[in-house]
Amino acid sequence: MSKRDYYEVLGVQRNASEADLKKAFRRLAMKYHPDRNGGADAETKFKEAKEAYDVLSDAKKRSAYDQFGHAGVEGAPGGFGGAGDFGGAGSFSDIFGDVFGDIFGGRAGGGGRRAQRGVDLRYDLSLTLEEAVNGKDVSIRIPTQVDCQFCGGSGAKPGTKPKTCPTCGGVGQVRMQQGFFSIQQTCPECRGTGHVIEEPCSHCRGQGRVQEEKTLSVKIPAGVDTGDRIRLAGEGDRGELGGPPGDLYVQVQVQPHPIFTREDSNLYCQVPIGFVAAALGGELEVPTLDGKVMLKIPAGTQTGKMFRVRGKGVKPVRGGPVGDLICKVVIETPVNLTERQQELLRDFEESVREGGSRHNPQSHSWLDGVKSFFEKMGL
Repeated sequence: MSKRDYYEVLGVQRNASEADLKKAFRRLAMKYHPDRNGGADAETKFKEAKEAYDVLSDAKKRSAYDQFGHAGVEGAPGGFGGAGDFGGAGSFSDIFGDVFGDIFGGRAGGGGRRAQRGVDLRYDLSLTLEEAVNGKDVSIRIPTQVDCQFCGGSGAKPGTKPKTCPTCGGVGQVRMQQGFFSIQQTCPECRGTGHVIEEPCSHCRGQGRVQEEKTLSVKIPAGVDTGDRIRLAGEGDRGELGGPPGDLYVQVQVQPHPIFTREDSNLYCQVPIGFVAAALGGELEVPTLDGKVMLKIPAGTQTGKMFRVRGKGVKPVRGGPVGDLICKVVIETPVNLTERQQELLRDFEESVREGGSRHNPQSHSWLDGVKSFFEKMGL
């Protein structure tokens, strides 16, 4: 027998919100759950409602169902059994707690507030390229929560103490009767702490904590790069109710460098040279992060030529060989020439032209290609 449309089962429109789905399923669960209603018919109707709610309350499953119907969700992980499979339904109080606990501010069957781990914090650290490559020790100042010195962390006005919550008797939980069953939930008066503060501390406003700044020393290992994180365990926000503190993550951001750029373990730089030096060759002094080296430029060097200086890059922070320095030659054309200089260049150009393709092989090769192209085009 074909299954009914899930929206029809729950009695909601296809654009129903999550709250509408919860409300509809709650109504059907209270009407048909086997713990309350005997008989195979009630069991079947409850299972049908639960199956519909489990699909429509899951965003991914609902999307698949809206596109492909029942075929889009059958057999998927977390799917449903056959008509006789009711072992996963759970008790009525379990179903109620899973779906409707938030209506009452807590989960059915749950306890009072438990110790909670503090949240993790992030600190953005800006480094120069030299600092990132060589490593260094830095001091950072971060905000932190500490116990209020005036109330000793109790949150109560000095000279007073928190009192046992009159609503829950200090256990942090209350039991609420809902018709024929009851649920246990976090006490709304003390929010699970088991005590109330009648006269809050004026310094911390009853929170028991105040914000201060603390200074930490951070060892930056050599070779870090943008995006690397350094974890400082236990230096995050403090926990609640005795819970452990979170961690602090120092996020590295390397500043742009005026000469070098970095790619993994290699450094790159552009080296401008005059066309005379490129034509005649020679030696050129280039910088590195730990000094300078002499770079040999062979005669006839063209712009864009790459020269590798081994071992003058970066040693990766996670191990491996030191990278290289890659120098890219950029030939600079002279500007602002005097009449005498222009005259000399014209004489030079004339002498070069007399040599034909011997001096400018690339230009002549290109011109020959253009000539052949024009001939084929009939131009």
